[in-house]
Amino acid sequence: MLELQDVTKTFGKQVTAVAGLSLRLAPGVVGLIGHNGAGKTTLMQMIATLTKPSSGRILLDGVDIVAKPETMRRRLGYLPQDFGVYRNVSALEFMQYFAALKGVRDPARIRRLLELVNLHDQAQRQASTFSGGMLRRLGIAQALLNDPDVLVVDEPTAGLDPEERLRFRNLLAELGYNKLVIISTHIVSDVESIAGQLAIMRSGRLVACDTPDAILGRARGQVWSANVDHDEYERLRGSTHVLQALRQDGRMALRIAHPSLPCMGAQPSEPSLEEALMAQRYAVKEAA
Repeated sequence: MLELQDVTKTFGKQVTAVAGLSLRLAPGVVGLIGHNGAGKTTLMQMIATLTKPSSGRILLDGVDIVAKPETMRRRLGYLPQDFGVYRNVSALEFMQYFAALKGVRDPARIRRLLELVNLHDQAQRQASTFSGGMLRRLGIAQALLNDPDVLVVDEPTAGLDPEERLRFRNLLAELGYNKLVIISTHIVSDVESIAGQLAIMRSGRLVACDTPDAILGRARGQVWSANVDHDEYERLRGSTHVLQALRQDGRMALRIAHPSLPCMGAQPSEPSLEEALMAQRYAVKEAA
């Protein structure tokens, strides 16, 4: 169990990256969702003990990892957003180097991990020649060398093509059966099919933490479809939150987030997870 208790991180006197965040996470896949600048990477770095919170506590099975960072580091696998490789070394040599750093002395484990991420046929190839997807898979392999209980992955599919993105998501879903896998992303599709829990950050704060089904359930009745003329579209832009607008035969086909009927002829519509999160975001804004 990973528990964050009123965690805050400030930089200087003006910038608060994370503000009073409390969260309890059990094994499984957790999606940490938020726009760029929401504080996700700072939070990940604190969990990974790369930076210390300004206040608050982070506990792993009851042990304060701020006071005892080695407790987390022994059980952590970490793949940062900007994962680089040493030039002129093969994938196998890269893995051997990180295995030595982590005290892993079983060559068979390196082979098994390269097979797990489908890179065993590329083991002798220079890692600097890998595609973006191959590098992300190599990054996951090195993160798993010490058989971690907690796997932290920051923006895992940035720059990947659709096929690599799907393969990477499936791999993370498999790992989530017996580990705590925390995936930080602003792309909802990265986690909507694999995460059992979504933690939503905005401006450094945790605004919601729930299952995807619960988030979808709260948005039902708040997402609408409508087909309107241009003048009505302009009015709705000022009075509601238009999620999508498509021009069709001189009219506008809209998806709208609003707590009640936004216009005559609008029909309630089943929200996607991304629309549900946006509807929730707008509801929080209006409540504030």
